[in-house]
Amino acid sequence: MMKWIMYVVLAVAVAFSWQLYSKKGKEMENLKVRISQIEEKGDPEELLPKMQSDLQSKEGERTFNGILLTFLGAGLAGIFFVLTVLPLLAQGFSQGVIGSGEKVEKDVMSGARSMMAQGDYHGAIEAFKEAAQLDPLNRLPWVEIVKIYKDNLEEPAAAIQTIRHALESQAWEVNDAAYFLFRLAELYDEVEGDRASAIAIMNQVVDQFPGTRHSANATHKLHEWSVAGDDISAGGGSVVAEVESSRQAEEDEYIARLKRDNERHGGA
Repeated sequence: MMKWIMYVVLAVAVAFSWQLYSKKGKEMENLKVRISQIEEKGDPEELLPKMQSDLQSKEGERTFNGILLTFLGAGLAGIFFVLTVLPLLAQGFSQGVIGSGEKVEKDVMSGARSMMAQGDYHGAIEAFKEAAQLDPLNRLPWVEIVKIYKDNLEEPAAAIQTIRHALESQAWEVNDAAYFLFRLAELYDEVEGDRASAIAIMNQVVDQFPGTRHSANATHKLHEWSVAGDDISAGGGSVVAEVESSRQAEEDEYIARLKRDNERHGGA
């Protein structure tokens, strides 16, 4: 409100200065015409000295009005640019640079986090899924969904399935794909107690991203498990062995399918 009041005051001052400047210009033109007429007809009453003095005075006043008009006009334009035009340009530039990801983060994901704060975890999951659809290359919505399933709903199986779905639904950049695989291995190992599946996934990282820090980190993790002697053994009874074998077969089948999808995306 104060900004627009300031605009109005400056605009009125500029208009008033322009009127004074224009008025002095007309008075000077009229005075010049009278001086020319007197010079042609003669000046028996000796009016010219006073009229020429008045002309110089009006020229000085008009010059001052012109300077004042320029100052006020420049001030109005400068303030309008700084307070109105520049913020609009900055906003448009930032939106162009940041793109849709920032809009998703500000709108959809903020709503999802609000639902989480209210304890509406299923509603938050749906909102994060919407965010993932709007910004497919942003892994953050999937990360938040996994956290909700694991920490809030205590459904590690759903968390694992979410990561699998995320990996299969998009041809991710290397860093994103590796992040999901490490997170998947962590869930299997620390939550499900399935070290065998975690080892299979770490081996997948080594094979899929050779020569990268992700491969090096996976190799280091495998070495830690090997040194600790915590690798899954084949013992423990026929029932346990059958369950572990079934889960291992399922994981191997999933990893093979994931590798085929990645190769297909890479060749597309």
